[in-house]
Amino acid sequence: MAKDGPTALERFINGILPENPVYRQILGMCPILAVTGSMKNAMTMASAVAFVLICANIVVSLIRNILQPHLRILVFTLTIATFVTIADKVLAAFMYDTSKQLGPYIPLIIVNCLIICRCEVCAAKQSVGTAIADAVGNSIGFALGLATMATVRELLATGSWFGMPLFWQAGTPAEAYRWSLMGLAPGAFFTLGALLGVANWVGEKFAKKQTA
Repeated sequence: MAKDGPTALERFINGILPENPVYRQILGMCPILAVTGSMKNAMTMASAVAFVLICANIVVSLIRNILQPHLRILVFTLTIATFVTIADKVLAAFMYDTSKQLGPYIPLIIVNCLIICRCEVCAAKQSVGTAIADAVGNSIGFALGLATMATVRELLATGSWFGMPLFWQAGTPAEAYRWSLMGLAPGAFFTLGALLGVANWVGEKFAKKQTA
């Protein structure tokens, strides 16, 4: 396998903004749309994905020299499934209520295309250090994507952030201004579309400045 590629620092930086999994690569849309109704659920999902991604990248990178090309997807999936099972059981043991709210979305990390993509693109081809940097950068980028969506949705739907009331509190006249739709599925699609538009606009402006 080829060993050339971006450095660890480049992998790390690219995963956060230039190749952000949510706003640039559009990966892992299922949990992004499903769990961003609140910051608590979004950050729990981001933490679980980070744990699985980092561990999977480490293991795949360690065995990259003995990894058979025709078996690589099977190995990726089995490796990811192992760490997803650990994350799922830990959440069920220590954060039972949150685990119940997230429902099937933690087990579905097994087929999250973000993790499989990073195993294929980086971990199976580069050193452990580079694979870790790639996983951490993409984990931060994924968390930023979930956090921005969850912040918008939770603030507009309930007037709270991380469950802490900020405005539109129940029993006050301002409660009438809550946009409850943002806590539902249509709100997830609307928020994603709006933030993708903002991300593309900012990206184009930055690109024009770079070429000027």
